[in-house]
Amino acid sequence: MNQRKTGSVYEQKAALELQRQGYKILEMNYHCKVGEIDIIAKDKEYLVFVEVKYRKNAKAGMPQEAVHFQKQKKISKTAAFYLMSHGYRDNVSVRFDVVSILGDKIEVLKNAFPYCFG
Repeated sequence: MNQRKTGSVYEQKAALELQRQGYKILEMNYHCKVGEIDIIAKDKEYLVFVEVKYRKNAKAGMPQEAVHFQKQKKISKTAAFYLMSHGYRDNVSVRFDVVSILGDKIEVLKNAFPYCFG
């Protein structure tokens, strides 16, 4: 399976887990000129931007470790573009979660990183 197809499979698994935990999926694979966000969802009062990371095993490190500062900045900028282009105001509560998938184990890391512009 190529990387794009593998990513899509695990993004679907992540979306199912998020729904199981009560999230409402709004968009998957949001793309814009700034970047891409795997899943955009609603969790209670939060608009949540979700990055999905998969590793077959821990040889290359834990999946969430791949969401380094540069990646966080890109996701934050993409989220800001999404908020602006979809008419959200400053009063929206935003959160950044990471779904870490290691083998068959799925873990949702809520509030995994802050808004980081720079």
